[in-house]
Amino acid sequence: MTTEQLTAPGAYPGLHLTLHEGGILDIVIRSGKTLGSVNAEAHRALTSIWRDIDAATGIRCVLIRGEGRAFSSGGDFTLIEEMSQDFTALARVWREARDLVYNVINCGKPIVSAIHGPCVGAGLAVALLADVSVAAKSARLLDGHVRLGVAAGDHAAIIWPLLCGMSKAKYHLLTGEPVSGEEAERLGLVSLCVPDEELLDRAWAVARRLAASSPSAVRWTKYALNNWLRMMGPTFDTSLALEFLGFTGPDLREGLASLREKREPRFQEDAPI
Repeated sequence: MTTEQLTAPGAYPGLHLTLHEGGILDIVIRSGKTLGSVNAEAHRALTSIWRDIDAATGIRCVLIRGEGRAFSSGGDFTLIEEMSQDFTALARVWREARDLVYNVINCGKPIVSAIHGPCVGAGLAVALLADVSVAAKSARLLDGHVRLGVAAGDHAAIIWPLLCGMSKAKYHLLTGEPVSGEEAERLGLVSLCVPDEELLDRAWAVARRLAASSPSAVRWTKYALNNWLRMMGPTFDTSLALEFLGFTGPDLREGLASLREKREPRFQEDAPI
């Protein structure tokens, strides 16, 4: 994979790529939809791109950010509905969700995320799995799985307890309470929090510093540190399997309907197990 192929227009639907001086690849999540929601094509692109970046020459660091008012607002409702009705779609997205997390972890190039506005779903997974995460004060990080009626799969079980401790991870993942940029830094969910107007300058400064460092020193340090995450692989796999089991149940259908209708959900009174 060459950098020319990587940055070709349309190569990764929903993502806009630009290679800058010094080997910094700028990725903008650009879905064209409200608050950067991720449809099926964008979800697939956000999964596969990390393997291609890892294999490409000429890239020394990656900066990923959102466009408009959000980093990413999570899965497109149409995609979620398709998953609840079509086993083939469900299995496909399960594999993508699994690969997205492992591909980010195994990508040798350092990744910097610049987080502003709402940050949910697959976008949140990439933002928090990035090697350095820079959040604006007004950023709003939210894992909305339980509100939707499914277990918190995606990236949550593999990294939240490591970043902010089990008690805080359980509180936010079980209640769906959002986390501001300032609170995320205090908890340890993100590396840095800066005023909104300084977000991109600070993220670019970090990216330039990483790009100018010894590639082998940075990449090998990342590889060793990410063994903490690899050890949590079985925990992550279990959480993801339980999340996608939930996509076959009635609570998912009620959760999705309540979000569309902007009302409180009326979930089952008890779990089947």
